Amino acid sequence: MTIFARRARASAGRMHPELSLVSYTLLGHLEERGGCRATDLAAHYALDKSTVSRQVAALERAGLIERRLDPEDHRVQVLHLTDVGQEILAQVTRSRRAAFRERLADWPEEDLVRFAAYLERYNAGPAGADSD
Repeated sequence: MTIFARRARASAGRMHPELSLVSYTLLGHLEERGGCRATDLAAHYALDKSTVSRQVAALERAGLIERRLDPEDHRVQVLHLTDVGQEILAQVTRSRRAAFRERLADWPEEDLVRFAAYLERYNAGPAGADSD
């Protein structure tokens, strides 16, 4: 698992110089949720608020996310992907998928099915397992 995580971190940087694995993950979450508050990101990923704040600031400087007032509560700022952020996330996602397809191209179908089942089982593990 350690090697798997190292490869993921390294590949994120190769696919886009401004996109660390953490940044890629945060952008993906914002896309999936249609935006959210920085405190929601910190809570979801069990990260310190200052860590998320630094990541958010870097993503804002890169023009990948923006803050918008919550239409229901103008005291709250919600983070959203910019058009540039959406395109970069899509580009990195396409690159990652192509790399996965290439890496798994020679695997027999039965191995792919087993591998997918193991990943699903791992991801469905007990709460708190995400921090491993």
